[in-house]
Amino acid sequence: MAGKKINPIVKLGLELGPIVVFFAAYVMLRDKAFSFGGTEYDGFILVTAGFIPLILITTGLLWKLSGHVSKMQIATAVLVVVFGGLTVWLNDDRFFKMKPTMIYTLFAGVLGFGLLRGQSYLQFVMEEMMPLKREGWMILTRRLALFFAGLAVLNEVIWRTMSTDAWVNFKTFGLTIAVFAFFMTQGGVLQKYAVEEQPEDGA
Repeated sequence: MAGKKINPIVKLGLELGPIVVFFAAYVMLRDKAFSFGGTEYDGFILVTAGFIPLILITTGLLWKLSGHVSKMQIATAVLVVVFGGLTVWLNDDRFFKMKPTMIYTLFAGVLGFGLLRGQSYLQFVMEEMMPLKREGWMILTRRLALFFAGLAVLNEVIWRTMSTDAWVNFKTFGLTIAVFAFFMTQGGVLQKYAVEEQPEDGA
């Protein structure tokens, strides 16, 4: 099924909106505590509880408007439900803080598995957006697999050794900037291995 055209601003809002809302809500509620059913929950737990339906709603809207949701977005939504649910159920913020570790470990593992088979699974997902020669896809996939593995390790270090405030800032801004910076630094590969369009006969 071909994807539908969607306003880029709307698409960006649906993809990044939940993260922005999570950060804003955390800033407002981080120093507060709430009691439900005789159990006390801090602001982080409450914000996590709200983040779960929000990510499901925005993912559903993205699918409805564009007719397509990537496997990465589906995996992210599933892990948010699982680890966010455990965080709220057990009243333990460690589970939600581990979520990025699981996400990036999963992505690195999938890409690494493809590389072991001599394939670039990244190419299957992004070939229409960035037509590259096979060598280019393999280089980009190796780099991205290592990058995701590095982010998984970094997330573990930060949430285990730093404050919740530091982790929220890292999750909201650090991870987003890191992913953006990674692709910005791959211009040499994209240029060197770009597939040149063949001129039509008789043109």
